Amino acid sequence: MTALLAQNRFSLQQQLTSQLLKNQTRSGFQRSHSNIKAAFRDPSSPFHLRPGTKGPAHPEDHNVSEIDSSVAEAGRVELLRLGFDPTSFWEQPIVWGDHDSFQCVPSTPEHISSPTGYNTFLSGAFTVRFFESGRIKWMTSLGDEIGGPEKVEAMIRGKGVSLILKSISLNYKRPVTYPDTLLIAHKPHAGVLQSASHTQSGPASTQVPPSALAPYKLAKTHFHCLAVAWSHKQQRIVTESDSVLVWYDYDKLTKCSPGEKALQALERRIVLGMEASRNSQP
Repeated sequence: MTALLAQNRFSLQQQLTSQLLKNQTRSGFQRSHSNIKAAFRDPSSPFHLRPGTKGPAHPEDHNVSEIDSSVAEAGRVELLRLGFDPTSFWEQPIVWGDHDSFQCVPSTPEHISSPTGYNTFLSGAFTVRFFESGRIKWMTSLGDEIGGPEKVEAMIRGKGVSLILKSISLNYKRPVTYPDTLLIAHKPHAGVLQSASHTQSGPASTQVPPSALAPYKLAKTHFHCLAVAWSHKQQRIVTESDSVLVWYDYDKLTKCSPGEKALQALERRIVLGMEASRNSQP
């Protein structure tokens, strides 16, 4: 009898504990839900939704900013004018988590404070990742030109001869803040380019000097790749990057020459970029 009473008492305790946890969870959810709705209504909140606008339709859809198609097209036109390869164009929405907080920001002479009290510059680590995404897109287009889908598959999986990053540099020009979308663009070149030119409206772009159109010798094992990030919101280049890419035999684990077909495809793209840059000079 004593054992039966103890068992019933234990069962009752379990039921009461389960019900208590359910009530606490429901109460916590209600408080959390209320906080979220309050953040949507608060104009100073980074999650604020203006009256008449809607949030993302899916939890993974972070691009809540509405970019006018003409704004996006203006960036593409400008980067094409400067000789960037259209097959490399990569649009990167900026999400709130891309920011550095607690004043851990890239070097820049400018400072912007957010309504939350934190600094909201784009983190340098994310910038490198954005350029990486654009670089891989450009690399796959080059692989497709060299050998079609099979070559693309081999290059992105590190089979046979592909590309490997040797070094990368970043030149921050303007802070990037949420919400925004960046247009990432690349173009290959044979050597170091001049730094950004300045116009009355601010930094324009890294320009290829006319002398660069003189005969040059393209290395058989490596080349440079210039990249820029164009801000839809600011309508200007906000970050520049230059990288060195090496032709690499992943089967033999050594740098190599990719062969004449690959070198000719690369040189064709270099010349197209140089000619466009020359034509863009005043």
